[in-house]
Amino acid sequence: MTQIDSKIPQGPLAEKWKNYKDHQKLVNPANKRRLDVIVVGTGLAGASAAASLAEMGFNVLNFCIQDSPRRAHSIAAQGGINAAKNYQNDGDSVYRLFYDTIKGGDYRAREANVYRLAEVSNNIIDQCVAQGVPFAREYGGLLDNRSFGGAQVSRTFYARGQTGQQLLLGAYSALSRMIGLNKVKMYTRHEMLDLVKIDGRARGIIARNLVTGKIERFSAHAVVVATGGYVNTFFLSTNAMASNGSAAWQCYKKGAYFANPCMVQIHPTCVPVHGDYQSKLTLMSESLRNDGRIWVPKKLEDAKALQAGTKKGKDIPEEDRDYYLERRYPAFGNLVPRDVASRAAKERCDAGFGVNNTGLAVFLDFSDAINRLGKEVVKQKYGNLFDMYEEITNDDPYETPMMIYPALHYSMGGLWVDYELMTSIPGLFAIGEANFSDHGANRLGASALMQGLADGYFVLPYTIQNYLSDQIQVPRFSTDLPEFAECEKDIKARIQKLMNIKGKESVDSIHKKLGHIMWEHIGMARDAEGLKEAIAMLKDLKKEFWTNVRIPGNADDLNVELEKALRLADFIEIGTLMAHDALDRAESCGGHFRTEHQTEEGEALRHDDKFMYVSCWEYQGEDKDPVMLKENLNYEFVVPQTRNYKK
Repeated sequence: MTQIDSKIPQGPLAEKWKNYKDHQKLVNPANKRRLDVIVVGTGLAGASAAASLAEMGFNVLNFCIQDSPRRAHSIAAQGGINAAKNYQNDGDSVYRLFYDTIKGGDYRAREANVYRLAEVSNNIIDQCVAQGVPFAREYGGLLDNRSFGGAQVSRTFYARGQTGQQLLLGAYSALSRMIGLNKVKMYTRHEMLDLVKIDGRARGIIARNLVTGKIERFSAHAVVVATGGYVNTFFLSTNAMASNGSAAWQCYKKGAYFANPCMVQIHPTCVPVHGDYQSKLTLMSESLRNDGRIWVPKKLEDAKALQAGTKKGKDIPEEDRDYYLERRYPAFGNLVPRDVASRAAKERCDAGFGVNNTGLAVFLDFSDAINRLGKEVVKQKYGNLFDMYEEITNDDPYETPMMIYPALHYSMGGLWVDYELMTSIPGLFAIGEANFSDHGANRLGASALMQGLADGYFVLPYTIQNYLSDQIQVPRFSTDLPEFAECEKDIKARIQKLMNIKGKESVDSIHKKLGHIMWEHIGMARDAEGLKEAIAMLKDLKKEFWTNVRIPGNADDLNVELEKALRLADFIEIGTLMAHDALDRAESCGGHFRTEHQTEEGEALRHDDKFMYVSCWEYQGEDKDPVMLKENLNYEFVVPQTRNYKK
């Protein structure tokens, strides 16, 4: 069996990253300009990586699916970014951030990577302040913090409800400077369609110009994928419509391992589904759980009245409200991790206590906070989020409780990477949500922004040099090489095959069918029979797609339906791999909940004796079952325990 080498440095946990940096190979400044690096993606991870690599002296080609890097999905993040600054003097530390992250991920993440993440988190805040990011501040001028799920300290830095936007503008300013200095060549409205390998190494990409439809070739000494996650497989999610897993998936089909694909996160505080014609869902920031209290009625008749519209939340007296998170998890209350909060909401709604017309919603109530702090203080902290909620629902959250329900939000799985953030393909790196490395089976709130910027600013700029140090004598690659020609030929054939189908179903209609299969069988609760059924249904759906999809327009022109069709073809295959992974992992951990494996109290039941590993899936060919390899997780510095948020 193939051995998985994660390249974790030896030595004490707190010294691994320092020792790595002290002994890694470097590229001197004069040689850096001889090396080209492709960075695919311009979110927090991609923009920070492209800017940093260019600042160091490398020639960077940066690809953006949107019309501007400022439109990357990172801009939608609301709540904050974690760092172990301990400004509140409430007991935080690098180790505690590390431990909370390991525990929050249900002991399915790699120790060394997570500790490094916690270690560099403090540098991120300093970097962003220097860039002018307007973090919230206390009256005296010090940076403010708030709490997020899975922590008992205040370590989340925020810029009102616009943290992602402000952080992205900071990274974008650094990137724009490098573009202005001709250190970064920016390709907007380009989508990566395939990876080009030469002699087993990543040496370039094939991209489609989304405006002209032209297929274009690009070469480099290394390729960095920073294209986010794949939860739009479920059709309805909190992700932007353009978010997709296609770049990572094509890397997988070229030989890169795909790790833990079944581990996706369902966010507990989203605006509930309101009809059959929605194209996406809206996230309400986890920060709202600092001051909002989650509840449903104690009495079934009150729930029925709320569902019928004859009562409103404010009509239910205090003594008849079930603050179920505070009841079940007294130590953490409303700030339990996302997977725990999501399952608890589902359990209450499944029991008939949902509070909207579909029965699939719970209340997030701010009346206590308004009484305690005053309306103006609450408005100052959450006003833009409240405004957004009112615009969507036509309900005033200052007067009546918000309604929320879990929705697909984030993928903890992704391309497998080693300690250096390199995939199993030499020269191919994956950063941010595109890789699997830091969150295990569940991501803590405010850690996605932390990981994206950590990878881009402080990790990849070091580790990529270790790879590029022996590439300085390698001349630039011509895009006329047969490997590029063959790759382009395959892509054009695939596109032509799609255009020639001329079926009767739209891309979106098939995508909705995929979403239903995914949500019902591979969503918040999974079981063996349902997963086997899903694999069979997805096989049929793939056949339906390739025989009955209809794509209007021309291939060699702007064609949004063709863009969506190419991504949907990948989503169907990603969904199938997720089902295989979920079926194989016969345990519950974090966001992966198998109903056959739960405690008497309905909590996740891990089986550390059998599943203490990262599942690394290897592509075997079209319509062939993938093969799973294992990276064993050997915990040296923490003792895996059953997660307890009750005390």
